Amino acid sequence: MLALLRIVSIFFYFLFINLLLVLICVFRPFHRDNVYLAGKLYSSTCWLLGLKIDLRIAPEAQRNGPYVFIANHQNSFDIFTICAAALKGTVTVGKKSLKWIPIFGQVYWLSGNIMIDRKNSGRALDTLKNTVRKMQKRKLSVWFFPEGTRSYGRGLLPFKSGAIRIAKIAKRPIVIVAASNLENKIKLNRWDNGTLIIDVGEPIDLSGERTVKEWTEHFHTLMAEKIAQLDSEVAAGNR
Repeated sequence: MLALLRIVSIFFYFLFINLLLVLICVFRPFHRDNVYLAGKLYSSTCWLLGLKIDLRIAPEAQRNGPYVFIANHQNSFDIFTICAAALKGTVTVGKKSLKWIPIFGQVYWLSGNIMIDRKNSGRALDTLKNTVRKMQKRKLSVWFFPEGTRSYGRGLLPFKSGAIRIAKIAKRPIVIVAASNLENKIKLNRWDNGTLIIDVGEPIDLSGERTVKEWTEHFHTLMAEKIAQLDSEVAAGNR
């Protein structure tokens, strides 16, 4: 019964949020803070899920941007959870096909997110270069899910190098956004689904000492270590 009530409540609440965002984005299309606002509204759904968010943001990540944010992508609940960490002046880089999802896709596009065509590697490369130009012109930070897809409980998947390449070209630091394990954590028929910790780390400058591949592997290691630390904290809190 609780699961059914939750599904119905979340459906209508999510629909309301998207309709509200459509109106806001129509009046201020591609505004630099649309993604930040969307993140706050979407993450407010967590109270309906019985999930508490412990959001930790390093002070350095809130100033002296723009940055390239990289975050772990676990499952479809990410739209309600890790989006809470989106800061002002940040847009995401996502696949072009998202634009065709009714209502949500239009919100995603009007929010000013950067869309790439993964099926066309040449065009995707042009988009990466265009992303750097937008970062520099509008002083925008960009948000990537470097795994390229949801992990669905398989652990942290290998990273694609696009985010690192952009950071190198733009000469901007990388910021790791790590969330504790969410897989099988949310049970719709359970009142209290515990706490999810989201950590926005300090900016890390990319020196010339490592290649793009080495940096990609390095950030994968750092994120895996941070996730393990957050999982330990969540486990300790549940004892």
